[in-house]
Amino acid sequence: MRGRPRRRLHALIAAVAAIAAVLVPTASSAEAAPHHKGPSAPRTPVIDGKRLEQARARLAHGDPALRTAVKSLTAQADSWLGQGPWTVVDKPKPAPGGDVHDYLSQAPYWWPSQPKTADNPWGCPYVQRDGVRNPEVDTGTDRPDIGKVFNSTTTLSLAWYYTGKKAYAEQAAKILRTWFVDPATRMNPNLNHGQFIPCKYDGRAIGIIDFSQQFTSVLDAIAILDTGAPGWSKSDRAGMSSWNKSFLDWLVDSDFGKQESAAANNHGTFADMQIAGLALATGNKDLARIKVLDARAKLIDPQIAGDGSQPQELARTRSWHYSTFDLVAYTRLAAIGKQVGVNLWAYQGPQGQSLFKAVDYLLPAATGEAAWPHPELEFYRYAASDIVHAAADAGDAKAKAAVPKLQTPPNGDLWALRPAAEQLDSIAG
Repeated sequence: MRGRPRRRLHALIAAVAAIAAVLVPTASSAEAAPHHKGPSAPRTPVIDGKRLEQARARLAHGDPALRTAVKSLTAQADSWLGQGPWTVVDKPKPAPGGDVHDYLSQAPYWWPSQPKTADNPWGCPYVQRDGVRNPEVDTGTDRPDIGKVFNSTTTLSLAWYYTGKKAYAEQAAKILRTWFVDPATRMNPNLNHGQFIPCKYDGRAIGIIDFSQQFTSVLDAIAILDTGAPGWSKSDRAGMSSWNKSFLDWLVDSDFGKQESAAANNHGTFADMQIAGLALATGNKDLARIKVLDARAKLIDPQIAGDGSQPQELARTRSWHYSTFDLVAYTRLAAIGKQVGVNLWAYQGPQGQSLFKAVDYLLPAATGEAAWPHPELEFYRYAASDIVHAAADAGDAKAKAAVPKLQTPPNGDLWALRPAAEQLDSIAG
């Protein structure tokens, strides 16, 4: 009789263990779960953090479309896990000022016009070939590496947010820390030597676009990591915040920053969008609001015609690319505006100019219903995908009807996971 209670005890222990196995996730399953500590909605300056929170909730409930999008996102994130980190100090030669911590890039559309010799090693003078990229710009400067920093941290932070896989967050943190925070490897917060032209300029205001076209996506990535990502420490957060404040000061106060903000094409749009995003990310909501309000008369009125075309961009050899590119900046500026109480989508200029009209002008080519009637060296229909999504979300009925007809970008349609336009047809190499 003594054996029966013992057998019952063993059975009870086995039952408790089985229940525990169901209720307590293993280390691997916990790592892959979409729930982790920290605020659910990140304080992202461009993307609506609440929409990220909602998307993650739908994903947790098995939304099939989001599962497909996350599969594309994590495939990209996985490709970044074995790369980097990169640093501004490892280029073959420092920027013209001599400081290895200064960022350096070369003007992409400028080419040598003479044979390279011992007396003329660059082949100067350089001449412009608009839209034709000189392969020299991808060697000996920081431009290729900063593109990897931007793309990897944006992808990895989002992948962590939606899956909870700590390796994604830790890799993003390491990449950001190396480029922006660690004293030995950090970049100085200026772009004094962006897009230099050999034998002509040591740097140009126009080089600011190397950052402005993507850096606000990094600001969103930082805000996502700030929700409690593993590997992203308080000192990392403080160091990144300090860098961003110094960079914002340089953009606002330097001669280059002022020149770029005054540009009458996509450079001016991106410059002001970057300032607005940095201002919001660093707590200067008033400056962010001013930049969005100024965009109406300063940017939309002179840059967008009454029919929605963008004359400065149509004059380029890559007119489709630059028309969609400029609207990436405008739609992101409108997203920032929403967070500071300004509806930039609702604005109409004196000739009827508006962001809705600018997007609608692209719809026939974006949907494949008509050929693009302007010069374009290499047409990619999917370049318009995100900006059409943005207009549709903002209430444009024509854009909403066009969404099902859009061409899917090569890396998948990620709009539902990060509802803010990105440049999808990069020509940065």
